[in-house]
Amino acid sequence: MITKIDEKTALVLIDLQKGIAKDTVHPVADVIRNAVKLIDAFRKRSLPVVLVTVNPSGARFLKCRIEGGKSISPTGEMALPEDFADLVPEIEPLASDIQIRKRTWNAFFETDLHEQLQKHGVTGIVLGGISTSIGVEGTARAASEFGYNQTFVVDAMSDKILEAHDCTVNYIFPRLGELGTTAEVIQHLEL
Repeated sequence: MITKIDEKTALVLIDLQKGIAKDTVHPVADVIRNAVKLIDAFRKRSLPVVLVTVNPSGARFLKCRIEGGKSISPTGEMALPEDFADLVPEIEPLASDIQIRKRTWNAFFETDLHEQLQKHGVTGIVLGGISTSIGVEGTARAASEFGYNQTFVVDAMSDKILEAHDCTVNYIFPRLGELGTTAEVIQHLEL
């Protein structure tokens, strides 16, 4: 339940891009439709909109051992489609939007996201995107370390694995902030 949205709140949307926004357990069209509603509501109120995309090629974590003793990519490079990191067509960035390109799960790691938010006086973030248990959760954990008040928009996020999504929504997010729907966030913005 959402009790309050900070006066200086930013919308942060994670990895709503062509290479990620597919094959989710919730209809991706619904997630994107809700994200667009949130973008419109934040822009209408002149609040910051942050559009985060990922291109993991070259990231150090790709060289780390994973289950089975091998790394994801011994060189750290990945062969990705050329449009992998392009935003989905429904999301059209404006010059006023903050665009962040990350290489890992966490949108704060080795990016200027925190500095950009501080420049706007942001104290709270509304978070959504794909995948709930990876990019969204990774970013939320870091945001809590920076002390941001967080609101998680559960109908503007999804995952490729239902159990992973449910675990994050039911057990991790309630420890980091408040949960609500797109309609609830928009209602609080109008107060």
